[in-house]
Amino acid sequence: MKTDLLFRADAYLRETTARVLSVDDSGIELDRTVFYAQGGGQPGDSGTLRRADGSEIAIANTVYGAGRDHIRHQTSGIAPEALPQPGETVELILDWPLRYARMRVHTALHLLSVVLPYPVTGGAIGDGDGRLDFDIPEAGLDKDELSKRLNEMIIKDAAVTERWISDEELEANPGLVKTMSVKPPMGTGKVRLVEIAGLDLQPCGGTHVRSTGEIGTALITAIEKKGKQNRRVRLSLA
Repeated sequence: MKTDLLFRADAYLRETTARVLSVDDSGIELDRTVFYAQGGGQPGDSGTLRRADGSEIAIANTVYGAGRDHIRHQTSGIAPEALPQPGETVELILDWPLRYARMRVHTALHLLSVVLPYPVTGGAIGDGDGRLDFDIPEAGLDKDELSKRLNEMIIKDAAVTERWISDEELEANPGLVKTMSVKPPMGTGKVRLVEIAGLDLQPCGGTHVRSTGEIGTALITAIEKKGKQNRRVRLSLA
């Protein structure tokens, strides 16, 4: 049985009841989850698992198991006998402030890829900051100018939505893919697109805010040379 990935349909869900499918050294697998699993430069979620007797177990990280539809909720320092058992019903409670901070950063990075329309060679999402690496020859980038252009898009308060297309549609539109090193997951027959109205459209499995206005003020904090044609651009949010 697979895990129902509730965060794909609604990134604002903060808790859910779920049934334990399995428990082993790699973590706890549930039949549904609101926890995002680590991937695409975005860290896995953390939070709390609450059992029927009221006892709570801290979830330190969330990762993919065997395949993209199996998610493991990892604990730390918990004795095996204290873990829930298969078939048990539990409640999952997300560390929402942490997740929301990452959602804001992730959406800001999508806009940064519009400000700098170059192939993306890497990236990372933090809890209030993030970065993208670009394939740019002799960039000559200016932090203040990039910050200005980025915030001009943020204040448009553009809607952020998701939709699905088939693998074949993506293959017919290769320009949708901006990343060079990480390709969108294919093979299940469909690929998730994230659209920022009037600004951006690209495949992405991560979590995002509902409108760019939720990002807040962004600041380009550093531009680093990481190779002959590689520039690392860092941003932080107020």
